[in-house]
Amino acid sequence: MIDKQWASAAEAVADIQDGASLAVGGFGLSGNPIALIEALLAQGTTDLSIVSNNCGVDDWGLGILLNAQRIRKMTSSYVGENKEFERQFLSGELELELTPQGTLAEKLRAGGSGIAAFFTQTGVGTQVAEGGLPRHYNADGSIAVASPVKDVRSFDVDGTAKDFVLEEAITTDFALVHAAAGDRHGNLVFNKAARNFNPLAAMAGRICIAQVEQLVEPGQIDPDRVHLPGVFVHRIVEVGTDIEKRIERRTVTEGA
Repeated sequence: MIDKQWASAAEAVADIQDGASLAVGGFGLSGNPIALIEALLAQGTTDLSIVSNNCGVDDWGLGILLNAQRIRKMTSSYVGENKEFERQFLSGELELELTPQGTLAEKLRAGGSGIAAFFTQTGVGTQVAEGGLPRHYNADGSIAVASPVKDVRSFDVDGTAKDFVLEEAITTDFALVHAAAGDRHGNLVFNKAARNFNPLAAMAGRICIAQVEQLVEPGQIDPDRVHLPGVFVHRIVEVGTDIEKRIERRTVTEGA
């Protein structure tokens, strides 16, 4: 039987070396693979290039790696909840490839599906396509690296010529994801918003490491409930259902 379970998060991430590229799941703070992130922090891995929808907050999620200055580059779509992210980016300590959210999702999915690139209308007529978007600043505030010009082509859509920009797929050395449940074969089930980027990140990583709240035996998950098949998953660590979860901005009804 294929058994992909690993004894601990520390053992599962032990071969992630300095300079590695990672696709990391999470939507806001929902579905952050925090046990794997903390294990990576503890072992001292640095110079990381990370692809993730966002970079957590100052003291949670990927924000703890950022605070320790372990991240060299982020490829993200939303970076507005982290003051340290802003400081490092504007001071030239961090490189950022800002990507529209839907485009980022499709770049990960395409990478995991063996598709090299695709055309999309998103970003046409903006710096996303025309180039010049700051990616890396010098310490004096001048732009050290700007985004390149991308290929734009016209396609006939319902009898109308429309422009589309070429976006390249993303693959990474590793993927770190969080799932509600999984079996020893690697089949995963995600819960609600945690499903937004975790399956896509998992697909893009050449080696996918999944932390799961509940690990079950093969056959215990109804095949119709599987959100990500085990072919994309290489290592599984059970972290328990009581693992800490956080909310970026807690909003309640007045008087509640």
